[in-house]
Amino acid sequence: MVKTSNDKKENVEGRGLVDIVFSWSITDILNEHLYQNQVMKIPDEFPSISIYMTSFILPLIEETHAELLSNMNTLSKAPICQIRSVKTTKWFQLPKDFFYELDIFEKKGSHKDRLYIPTVGDLIAITHTRPKCVDDLNGSNYVITYVYKRKGNRSNNSVTVLSSKPILSHGKKFSTIFAIHLTNLTTNIRIWRSLKGELEGTNMKILDKVLQLHSSDLDTCDKCNSDTLSTLDNAVSSSYRELNESQKEAVLRCISLVKCHHQNNVSVIWGPPGTGKTTTTSLMLYSLLKYKCRTLTCAPTNVAVVELTKRLLKLVKEEAFRNCYGLGDVVLFGNSGRMLVSDDHKDLKDVFLDHRVRTLRKCMGAWTNNLKSMTSFLKDPRKFYKMYLKTYILGNEAAAIKRKQVKVDRSRNNLKLENESAKSFSPCTFEQFVSKRFRRLQQQLTSSVMNMSKHLPTSIISKKDVMNMFQAIDLLNSLRAFLVTENEGINEVFYNSEDNGCYSKWRSEIKLCLNALKLLPVNFSVTGTIREFCLSNACLVFCTVSSAVKLHVKEMSPIEILVVDEAAMLKECESTIPLQLHGIRHTILVGDEKQLPAVVQSKICEKAEFGRSLFERLVKLGHKKHLLNVQHRMHPSISLFPNIEFYGSEIVNAKSVKEISYNRRFLPERMYDSYSFIDVPMGREEFGDNHSRRNLVEVSIVYELVKKLHQECVRRKIKVRVGVISPYKAQVCAIEDKVKKVSLSEGFEVNVRSVDGFQGGEEDIIIISTVRCNTNGFIGFLSDPRRANVALTRARHCLWILGNGKTLLNSDSVWEKLIIDAKMRGCFYNVQEDICLLSNYSSVDLSQSFSSLKIYDM
Repeated sequence: MVKTSNDKKENVEGRGLVDIVFSWSITDILNEHLYQNQVMKIPDEFPSISIYMTSFILPLIEETHAELLSNMNTLSKAPICQIRSVKTTKWFQLPKDFFYELDIFEKKGSHKDRLYIPTVGDLIAITHTRPKCVDDLNGSNYVITYVYKRKGNRSNNSVTVLSSKPILSHGKKFSTIFAIHLTNLTTNIRIWRSLKGELEGTNMKILDKVLQLHSSDLDTCDKCNSDTLSTLDNAVSSSYRELNESQKEAVLRCISLVKCHHQNNVSVIWGPPGTGKTTTTSLMLYSLLKYKCRTLTCAPTNVAVVELTKRLLKLVKEEAFRNCYGLGDVVLFGNSGRMLVSDDHKDLKDVFLDHRVRTLRKCMGAWTNNLKSMTSFLKDPRKFYKMYLKTYILGNEAAAIKRKQVKVDRSRNNLKLENESAKSFSPCTFEQFVSKRFRRLQQQLTSSVMNMSKHLPTSIISKKDVMNMFQAIDLLNSLRAFLVTENEGINEVFYNSEDNGCYSKWRSEIKLCLNALKLLPVNFSVTGTIREFCLSNACLVFCTVSSAVKLHVKEMSPIEILVVDEAAMLKECESTIPLQLHGIRHTILVGDEKQLPAVVQSKICEKAEFGRSLFERLVKLGHKKHLLNVQHRMHPSISLFPNIEFYGSEIVNAKSVKEISYNRRFLPERMYDSYSFIDVPMGREEFGDNHSRRNLVEVSIVYELVKKLHQECVRRKIKVRVGVISPYKAQVCAIEDKVKKVSLSEGFEVNVRSVDGFQGGEEDIIIISTVRCNTNGFIGFLSDPRRANVALTRARHCLWILGNGKTLLNSDSVWEKLIIDAKMRGCFYNVQEDICLLSNYSSVDLSQSFSSLKIYDM
């Protein structure tokens, strides 16, 4: 029988949203129109903060529903694990607080079951069967649970869950049951808590500012005049000599906020493709670091956060004392696995919070002891040697007693082993002891100095202390040359004060070391936990927007400035998480609303503009944005069409991309100039896996083109990076599989990704496969101008577009304009002009009649 508990009620963050999810039946989840008539379009303007927050609630619920529905459609591929035991926790209480601890069974040798261990935020279904589809789940006796705690080690993995209803089996013995992953609610719960005012230290100053109607001067302050900019310019000008004028102005305007305490400001920096948005932002952050302005920098994705952190880290290390002092003022936190900190981005360990906490916990505790030990040792090493001998003698006596208690084998081999053992355990001479002990103490002290100068904030450890530390280490390194040689003169150096030639030099070295060690601080003041200490004392903090929820704690020092990178890719409701942080005076939004927005699963939410960013809404209302107007990436022939179509010809080409050397020809034929559209009239679109489209003729042509490029680059011995972009997942997979057949040489790289996967990226050559091929001009979401903009602006030297010219010309979209432009510029070619591209054409299976394919506007 289940017992109820009278203990204090357990708090589950975002419980309101979890309860709503629990209220859905399988029928509700599968009903894509469940909230059809409830979700209203999110307005452009709001009369109050309460209405502003409330307007996102229903769309958030619908988006959560759509994400769950999407995963239900692929339930057969969902991660699954077996549960070993289920037991109620002390928080279990009727009528709806069904708290359980689930012990996860890791079945040895079964990779399928070992792959999935539920994590915090997971929504899982508990069932007695392995469902192959939604119908199996619907027909079984299942329970939906939410994972809100996890504990585990190598031998045990258990999670604490809140269940929608009592789990069928209680106790440790029951029939086999499974946990099936349905979705993860972490981000949506964080947004829910932000919208519901459940975060600690709520600050509404910035939100008040952005809700002011018809305020086009969000980034200006009447009391902060141009004199401030001039002063700041002189102070930090050495940091951005290589910036163009638009970049300099953006940096200066943003760092001028440091001294503005008169009002709260929101600055918008518009960074079109190739205009150096990340460079500008990193230099702006470096300037803020110089001013010791506590700043939070976040972005919607781990990739964006990592890239910006790496850029900033490079700037800091270039001027840091010994390449390490000052890194303690920068901290990055988040999921190390998703940020690839231990794999692709090992240099980020220097500022990654988890690594820093482990390092400081180890070296802070050992610092005082290491310092005192080295000082005492250099003063009187014989004292340590006597202790060593005493320990040795006691050890020998203990060994002798033990030998008397056992029967000794008199065989020759054993006697020889005993003699060797006795020889190996003979005590060190004084010189040997000094050499070994000094080496060990020096290594420990050096490690502590390196770690503390790297990981402690400059507010805790001064540059003078660090310089003294390294001076001491340098002196010890000099002394090491003498002490580790086991020189017979070691005793003379320490215990004979007579001036006997060369030994006086080493006595002086020891005195210098002791004097240097005396100048070092014995301990450092650390309040609270080391994690809180690191976060509260850092000047620059980096994380994803969602993870900023972890800074909503009472103990956290106030953040002064918030910088949001890739702000146009961020749902406005999610941006409320960092915008409400305690202490924020100013916010800087960096992005480009002409590129891809946030991903939204629900068609209902898409119509309601749930994916719209604060960046885009402010621009729509006419708020001023600072344009970075010089592009440094694309050859002018590549940038021409996007500049006219998306940016009103406001972007100018940098001098570097107009130079003759930037016009690189990788293949001799004219159709492979810097920019070309290659018409593929014989292609056919079809559905691949997961209802995604593909065009196998274009796949074959991409393969031949990559193979041809590879052969030419190997012949010319040049290094090239090639990117292949397609808007459809099925096409991306098909091209990846085909390109794998090309045996690529070192220096020739091929990256095949979707349009979304390439945002923010660039390559020497970009090949675009548009896929669509029909007589009606239907191109579905390919018609999205923002998606087209991203695809067309990734190339540095060459952009080659594959597609059906007639289909795109009839699409009444940006692609129609592109075809017309290509023909006018003489950049339109037919694939048959290079017969080599069709050498594999006959092997493509085109047996399926095109007329039998259903065309959907997707």
